[in-house]
Amino acid sequence: MIHTLAVLVENRPGVLTRISGLISRRAFNIESISAGYTEESDMTRITIDVDGNDLEIEQVVNQLSKLVDVIKIVDLTTVDALNRELALIKVRATPERRSDIVDIVDIFRAKIVDVNRETMVIELSGDKEKIDALCEVMKDHGIIEIVRTGKTIISRGPLPAKEL
Repeated sequence: MIHTLAVLVENRPGVLTRISGLISRRAFNIESISAGYTEESDMTRITIDVDGNDLEIEQVVNQLSKLVDVIKIVDLTTVDALNRELALIKVRATPERRSDIVDIVDIFRAKIVDVNRETMVIELSGDKEKIDALCEVMKDHGIIEIVRTGKTIISRGPLPAKEL
């Protein structure tokens, strides 16, 4: 099962490397990872999707908690939350196929952010399934390159999720 962990850390060089290294050394696969500033400039929030059962995730959390730079860890797996990814998808766009691509982009509520003689770049934000679905449809047009962020997630409502 994929677990989503939000790890609040001190904003220092090498913290992301230590966290990802700790997880990978224990033979857990990181499905997605993203990091960014928080409302506090001296803190960074790292969102990690890790594949493992409850016992394995508990091990990961215990090990992460031992790191000096880790302030707080929250498991958002079962929390009512909003999550998004961002994808940029470069596709082949011959003049005769451009209108088809634009129609598909509109259906997915995506945006075309760059056009040149041979390609178009599509920007889409949404959950993993929505992005996967657009990628599947765009295969017919010839995907040249895909760049995706990791999952970004925030709990719904006035209170943050419970700390581990």
